[in-house]
Amino acid sequence: MDNSQQIIRFLGTALALYAVWYLCYDLWLFPDGRLDTWLSEQEVFLSDYGLRLFGYQASHSDTTLFINTYPVVLVGNPCNGMVLFALFAGFIIAYPGPWKAKLFYVPVGIFLIYLLNVLRIMALALNSFHSRHTLEFNHKYTFAFVVYACIFGFWMLWIKRYAKPDTATISA
Repeated sequence: MDNSQQIIRFLGTALALYAVWYLCYDLWLFPDGRLDTWLSEQEVFLSDYGLRLFGYQASHSDTTLFINTYPVVLVGNPCNGMVLFALFAGFIIAYPGPWKAKLFYVPVGIFLIYLLNVLRIMALALNSFHSRHTLEFNHKYTFAFVVYACIFGFWMLWIKRYAKPDTATISA
């Protein structure tokens, strides 16, 4: 398969995955809200736990995180990382490579993105608590850059290390 065919295959697969994502998530799961709310609540719970490990008097209620009873972060559904999970997985699935490696790399990558988002929530909570006037900038730019840079790094790791050609699909 030459490069142009590989590019067309990658783009076609990515487009098909986006269509499936749109149909399943945008039209059904997102409007329902239960999956997103559950994910946001789990991330807030872990962020609360993490802050308490560092000695903060943290608590939470649903998707709101508190430090010293002061509300510091509200995790909205668009910020829970669900779309990032799909973006990451879609790229790995669409990019050439052996399925056995993909079946390992996708869940591990999603788990790492999940943990990264928990750390982001913790950092935003501390930012809100200690320097509230910088929260909006850091939420919108700093932490978005960090998260996207990490995901890009995960993709590059896949390309450089794991996306070895599947010998069953190589044609002579």
